Amino acid sequence: MSYPGYPPTGYPPFPGYPPTGQESSFPPPGQYPYPSGFPPMGGGAYPPAPSGGYPGAGGYPAPGGYPAPGGYPGAPHPGGAPSYPGGQGFVAPPGGAGFPGYPQPPTQSYGGGPAQVPLPGGFPGGAMPSQYPGGQSPYPSQPAAMTQGTHGTIRPAANFDAMRDAEVLRKAMKGFGTDEQAIIDVVANRSNDQRQKIKAAFKTMYGKDLIKDLKSELSGNMEELILALFMPPTYYDAWSLRNAMKGAGTQERVLIEILCTRTNQEIREIVRCYQSEFGRDLEKDIRSDTSGHFERLLVSMCQGNRDENQNVNHQLAQEDAQRLYQAGEGRLGTDESCFNMVLATRSFPQLKATMEAYSRMANRDLLSSVSREFSGNVESGLKTILQCALNRPAFFAERLYYSMKGAGTDDSTLVRIVVTRSEIDLVQIKQMFSQMYQKTLGTVIASDTSGDYRKLLLAIVGQ
Repeated sequence: MSYPGYPPTGYPPFPGYPPTGQESSFPPPGQYPYPSGFPPMGGGAYPPAPSGGYPGAGGYPAPGGYPAPGGYPGAPHPGGAPSYPGGQGFVAPPGGAGFPGYPQPPTQSYGGGPAQVPLPGGFPGGAMPSQYPGGQSPYPSQPAAMTQGTHGTIRPAANFDAMRDAEVLRKAMKGFGTDEQAIIDVVANRSNDQRQKIKAAFKTMYGKDLIKDLKSELSGNMEELILALFMPPTYYDAWSLRNAMKGAGTQERVLIEILCTRTNQEIREIVRCYQSEFGRDLEKDIRSDTSGHFERLLVSMCQGNRDENQNVNHQLAQEDAQRLYQAGEGRLGTDESCFNMVLATRSFPQLKATMEAYSRMANRDLLSSVSREFSGNVESGLKTILQCALNRPAFFAERLYYSMKGAGTDDSTLVRIVVTRSEIDLVQIKQMFSQMYQKTLGTVIASDTSGDYRKLLLAIVGQ
């Protein structure tokens, strides 16, 4: 499905992050100690986690509060792509300032509950605030109440029986050869929480470590994908960060992708887990592996202190836009610390309003100003934050596209994004992917991978 102006230079927003009902994607208390069969970090087994287990995600808002699917005009049908253009509630975006060329839902909620604040341009009946040039909104008008939760492609299995699953896996690995299809059927259709229970049941029933057994049966990308699926989400993020900084060279893209896109609570849990599992201080490792303005940005990110208030202060957005303009386009040189301060502290909805105010004031969007004022890793980091404020699923869709574009595949990026988003917003990422690149994520994965690895990826993506 093509839409004028695709692929976008900016990012269309997607409402509703993190999703309600996804509390189980964090390990409950007592689920944390990690088996020693994992790729060892500093040689040897991991130190055991503190006996109290890992703190559960108690801070997630209760599920509920989203409109039922189909309960508002122009709503995407579950599992389907949004009904633009021409769907009820969408109009062709006029040109002019802003991010022309793609529809933008006016409210995007980050805290798990619906955002209550209509952004300019989202007033029912199309009444526009007068501060837009010519009184016209750069966005299509939509009902302000439209918020939609995000969804993963993997849901907890009904009638789940950890012991039965453990038995299926044991049979699949017993004797000559391995029944990979049986492994895929179990692993791709259980939530992370359920996989942790299967791991515990396996050890109880057979006195063996499931992860060690899987490692001895599998290899290459398939092994990496299965191991990732069996790690608790927080542990997997911490493990990916450790891996990105271990040995010679640093994979800055991984640091950016994790630290600039996670919620405060996720970041604080990652920092604790990094300390308890690897006996290291994440901030110290970042300081020794990065430098300059990029180091400062990542240190700011790993505080997990971003404002998460959903209310947008338009006066502040105006002041921040002015501030950023004067720190960049409006002077010789760049005041990097000003960009760091605004982009590291403001909430995502607030940053979105700042981007709108900036494009009205500077007649240029903030993303392109960042490209002109910065370069290298710090440019990528700042742009990632802005892209998440506009539309987090579109950011991940773009990362997936580039992991498979051209010769060769960046398999660890492909595995990491598919696994980490599978219970959060992979449904929306797939929708954005088809919209941005006119082909489905499944088609691209199928043409870029092979064998059981391809089968398992497609089973998770839900093709």
